[in-house]
Amino acid sequence: MQRDGANISLWQSGINDYTPSNTGSAEAVYDVLIAGGGITGVTTGLLLQKAGKKVVLAEAHTLCFGTTGGTTAHINSFFDTSYDQIENDFGKDAAKQIAEATKQARELFKTNVAQYKIDCGFEEKDGYVYAQTEQQVQELDKMFEASRAVGANIEYVQQIPLPVDFQKAIVYHEQAQLHPTRYVFALAKVFEEAGGVVLQNCPVNKVEKEDDLLLIETGIGTLKARALIWATHIPPGINLLHFRNAPYRSYAVALKLADDNYPDALVYDMYDPYYYYRTQQIDGEKYLIAGGEDHKTAHEENTAACFDHLLAHVRHYFTIKEVSRRWSSQYFEPADGLAYIGHLPGNPDNVYVATGYGGNGITYSHIAAITLTGLLTKGNSEFKDLFSPSRIKPIAGFAAFVQENADVVKEFVAKRIAVEKIQGLAELAHNEAKVVKYEGEKIALYKDEAGGVHAINPVCTHAKCIVAWNNTEKSWDCPCHGARYNMDGEVLTGPAQNGLEKIELGTSKS
Repeated sequence: MQRDGANISLWQSGINDYTPSNTGSAEAVYDVLIAGGGITGVTTGLLLQKAGKKVVLAEAHTLCFGTTGGTTAHINSFFDTSYDQIENDFGKDAAKQIAEATKQARELFKTNVAQYKIDCGFEEKDGYVYAQTEQQVQELDKMFEASRAVGANIEYVQQIPLPVDFQKAIVYHEQAQLHPTRYVFALAKVFEEAGGVVLQNCPVNKVEKEDDLLLIETGIGTLKARALIWATHIPPGINLLHFRNAPYRSYAVALKLADDNYPDALVYDMYDPYYYYRTQQIDGEKYLIAGGEDHKTAHEENTAACFDHLLAHVRHYFTIKEVSRRWSSQYFEPADGLAYIGHLPGNPDNVYVATGYGGNGITYSHIAAITLTGLLTKGNSEFKDLFSPSRIKPIAGFAAFVQENADVVKEFVAKRIAVEKIQGLAELAHNEAKVVKYEGEKIALYKDEAGGVHAINPVCTHAKCIVAWNNTEKSWDCPCHGARYNMDGEVLTGPAQNGLEKIELGTSKS
């Protein structure tokens, strides 16, 4: 499968890209167009199609190209924002609503797997959280009390399925895990069989309202729909959500163990960022999946070192026989700890969004599907107010900022420049990249394995930040709002919609 980086995840290994069977009609008027072919988009599309809506799903690349293909696929009844934090910030009723939302999400997973007979390694597991310091013990006790108050199936335990010393531990029962791409592909097939349309390599570029319809400009032409859902992990363009969500990268490895001592559970420590573990069996083979080393996107100069640190940590507790896969993925951390699901502020009332999942994207995907389906079929959802993006208030000067960035980036000063005049080019090793200066302007350079040099304008087309090189995923990443581009400046992930400008390199005599 194709993905948004150089490292193939465990979920994409040995699997071909999805092949749609229903490509629809450019003349059709759809009830809903969903932008984004990850687990949120496909699950929401199926629920809406089953509810009688005529749905088209438009994916800029291929299904599971982005974060869904890079998840570690934990299905939790608790979030990175713990129930005691939610209670403090939003109240006891909000904490209970979150618990109910997670319950409904897990039930939807179970229902889909059973009803459609999906072979995706779905298993219910216990989830252990352990404390190793006195401060962590205090935090753990708060988690326990708040979780029990909202009805979580939780208890203290004396042992955990991980060979590590700890002071105190709790276990959340009724957690789950699965193989995400097999699950999504199966749902996409059911979605198409129900009449849904899947369009791949079909980016959504522009949206205009005409009476009660949306005219949606895509990679294959203009489509008409009565509603639009941005299920692209972060919506494109410039809007308030980009200033209430911070992009992060997380790292994962899939390992074969020498002693077959695989933990039969989900396990988490309490550091920040935290490490987490689980086991997945695929085609008769077991893999230990470990994750962590999270950091803000483009804020870590040597991303390859993050894998080294993660593996060094795992080796403290496990005897590694083989590193089968290593990969990283992106998520967006919401400012107040809860996802934003509902009407997209500043847009027509029939434009919706699902974003700000933090590190809990798999669970939130189905919460979003349930919430959005309620909003689009009944005009309401029990979770509408809790996750409403409208809880974000406009900031001073925002309208002027949008206007200023409408044209985004001016044309680069030089379309063709002499190679020998670029300071720093000769210093580049193969597979190395850097941003250098040329006559007062910045240029992003990457030298590939064959010695070929790729030059682009490093000014992100989203909001004019300067991109940084990700040396493990071979991508240019924006530190401001998380847009990512390949070595030639083509968009891998939003919110940018336009690629970085390519610069032709020549010699002073050419």
